[in-house]
Amino acid sequence: MDKMNHSSAEAEAETIEPLRYLSKGEAAAIETELLRDYRFGQQQLIEIWGQACALAITKAYPLGSLTKKQPTVLVICGPDQNGSIGLVCARHLRMFEYEPTIYHPKRSSHSLHQDFTVQCEKMDIPFLSYLPTEVQLINDAYNLVIDAMMGPEADCANIKEPYSGILVTLKQIKIPIASVDVPSGWDVEERSQDGINPKVLISLTAPKKCATSFTGKHFLAGRFLPYDIQKKYELNLPDFPGTDCLVEL
Repeated sequence: MDKMNHSSAEAEAETIEPLRYLSKGEAAAIETELLRDYRFGQQQLIEIWGQACALAITKAYPLGSLTKKQPTVLVICGPDQNGSIGLVCARHLRMFEYEPTIYHPKRSSHSLHQDFTVQCEKMDIPFLSYLPTEVQLINDAYNLVIDAMMGPEADCANIKEPYSGILVTLKQIKIPIASVDVPSGWDVEERSQDGINPKVLISLTAPKKCATSFTGKHFLAGRFLPYDIQKKYELNLPDFPGTDCLVEL
């Protein structure tokens, strides 16, 4: 009997499919389906992802674990969707009693992006007018940096200013970096040897191929994907604990 139980447990273990890591094209296709066929709104998705990112930060860096007197966090936002997710993340961190500061050098003209910016301003979250090039100033002022600059849609082979300069600074800082979805400077399909080295990665919807070689703390955020999409793309998402909207991989 024990033997039978043992072999059936083994068979069950064998049937657990590995988590799927998405290519750039697959990530874009899933998002298009969510927006077009499942009638999710872009603002809705950004809000879901941004809040989940903030929760991941609270798990990776609880308030009580921060070494500085104030629970300061620097959120660096890019001009596209990842930047909007960073803005939402900053707003929720403020609600969770962290003290975020946003650096957002090129603001998008997209009305959604502007709405998220105003929401942060109304929460009295400060915006930096420039990023200090003296790395020690950043190390001294903040507990960590959230990298919400470049998402899966970015062309990492053609990074323009001010983002190329920001990446140079981020490679030198000593405080931890948490990256949203794809670490800035990395190719979606593979890890960049020349990119930044985040301690935390927060994958959205499903992890991207570049995350297969990530060795830090890795969270999957966004427990909202319709089952039909999960099945169609064979995502094999892990079980989320309790009612959590994120899981540590």
